[in-house]
Amino acid sequence: MPSRRRPDGGRSPRGLPRPARITAQSHFDRVYRQGRKLVSPGLLAWVLPSDSGRSRVGLSVSRKVGGAIERNRVKRVLREAFRQLDDPPDPPLDLVLVARPGRAPRTLADARAALALLLRRYSEAR
Repeated sequence: MPSRRRPDGGRSPRGLPRPARITAQSHFDRVYRQGRKLVSPGLLAWVLPSDSGRSRVGLSVSRKVGGAIERNRVKRVLREAFRQLDDPPDPPLDLVLVARPGRAPRTLADARAALALLLRRYSEAR
C-alpha cells in the first residue's frame, strides 16, 4: 500500500518554516520571563526582541479552547496570520501567542486583526 505522506514531510510549501517557529521550551520560558505581555480580546501575547535574526512565533492553545480539531484549527489560523504579516516587525520579534478560551480567533481575518492589534500596541509602547 502506498504511503499517504507527502515527499516533503507533509508540510505545505507555503507553510511557516521551522526557523520561524519557537519550539524549544527554554525559548518559551525566556520570552515569558523577559518579554512584554500584551492583551487582545482573543489572545495574550508575550513579545521580546529576537536574538535569532528573524521574527518567530510560538503558540499555546490549551484544551479549554476546545477539542483537538478546534485547537489545531486555531493554531493553523494563527501560524498563517503570522506568515501573512503585511509589515514584518522591525527589529525581529519573538512572539508567544496564547489563545484565550471562548474567544480564540477561529478565522484568518480574526487572527490577522488580533495579531495586527497586538503588534500595533507593542510598537506604540516602545
